[in-house]
Amino acid sequence: MAEKIPSWPKVTIRLYDDHNAEVKIAGRSHPVNHHDPRAAAIQLVSEQAAQLGRAVKATAVEADGASWPLVIHPDGQVEAIETDPRKGKKPIWPIVLAMAVAVVLIAGTTLYITVFSKLGDAKPQVTESPKLPELPGPNVHPDEFAPRTQPTGYSTHASWTVDIAEDSTPAIKPDGTEVAILTTDEKVAVFDSNGKVLWQDKVPKDAESPVYTTIDGKQVLAIATPTTLYYWAGDGAEAKTIELPDSAKVQFFGKSPLVLLSDESGAMVISGGELKAAPDQPRSSTILLAEGDRTLMAQYLGPLYWTQPGKPMLTVNLQPPGGAGQIIQVVSASPDYVRALWTNAKNPEETIPAVHSTASGKVVASCGLVRNGDTDGWDWVPDPNRKFAAWGECLVNLTLTKGNTRRLPGFHPMSVSGSMLYGTISSKLYAVSPNWNTYPMKEGTTRPWGVAGKRALIVYNSVLYALDPAK
Repeated sequence: MAEKIPSWPKVTIRLYDDHNAEVKIAGRSHPVNHHDPRAAAIQLVSEQAAQLGRAVKATAVEADGASWPLVIHPDGQVEAIETDPRKGKKPIWPIVLAMAVAVVLIAGTTLYITVFSKLGDAKPQVTESPKLPELPGPNVHPDEFAPRTQPTGYSTHASWTVDIAEDSTPAIKPDGTEVAILTTDEKVAVFDSNGKVLWQDKVPKDAESPVYTTIDGKQVLAIATPTTLYYWAGDGAEAKTIELPDSAKVQFFGKSPLVLLSDESGAMVISGGELKAAPDQPRSSTILLAEGDRTLMAQYLGPLYWTQPGKPMLTVNLQPPGGAGQIIQVVSASPDYVRALWTNAKNPEETIPAVHSTASGKVVASCGLVRNGDTDGWDWVPDPNRKFAAWGECLVNLTLTKGNTRRLPGFHPMSVSGSMLYGTISSKLYAVSPNWNTYPMKEGTTRPWGVAGKRALIVYNSVLYALDPAK
């Protein structure tokens, strides 16, 4: 039976003495101080198993270094995995824990009967997620933005400011209601648009900047480390963790995390809280992004491919824009859209850049005729809510179906904040609205990371400023 139990999450129970132990679940440490640390540790792991709706594997390590592989069930039952049947020595943990397990079973009887036993073969559900511990809050206070290089439309007064970890960046929820940061004391903290701390949690020293993404159909806040992906559903619920394969990298280009394996050996997606291999990568194709447990791939000249664990691969052919000849290349992708270059059927010296739907391959926007090579420096900068975007000097209003593009010669897009697109023309900073109005900005203006409520979020010298609108 043990062979059928996934190895994730990695669980280690380490006994230090008669009262102290440590339980590590997917790298997260849970100290145990109890008159019977074995029983307390088993109960903690069985609660984790109950949340997963299945048994988990664990390694129990005695104070003398002896270790025993175990299987721990949601109802507290413990089994030893026999590693060498020729040895006569029996594992001590199941024997010593016999009485402890009985206590756990008695304590858990009500929960098991009222919640689990009624579910039959369905996945068990707990009634409430464990809550995050109370932690000292960061220092949040109003201040003035001393450089006075705020963007047009905002004052120098910040209703709230907070120090953030050096070299980190904030994450703004797409609807502008939340802001997440890494603090200077190794925590992730989430604020509402008025600067109130909604929740916070400890994170490892090597944590990367937070990102809002989607996992298993729910919007979450995620943080990656070299070994683990942490993600929070919000409302004070504890983080869920996924152990990453050695040297894997987490990419957030799509709607969901994509785990790229080392040495170009493929990728993995998240499904049901577990990593699953992205299947059926076609020869000579590139993995672009993830959407839920689906992976988008493309060959250089197309088509697109959607792969999903347990389902047939879906091929999406790109439809040529008007006046196009042959496809030159699939350039890049982001949520819902892929960019491609096409030849001009009438003039081989010209290219037609086009934006396509990743779902149907239809043309969403055509950027007109461009001389060959002029698109080489074009960057794609989309609005997270997918209302407008810029691909180099091609501005796209994604809410329109016709007449939805306009060329702004020499424009180099840099970022989107709120309803404004920021970029440069001849090294001078401009803001552009979705209806293509262009606003030159003062030299040295600091671009905002985003807008929370009505406030522009500025990062300067590792301080986050929430600037009020100008009066």
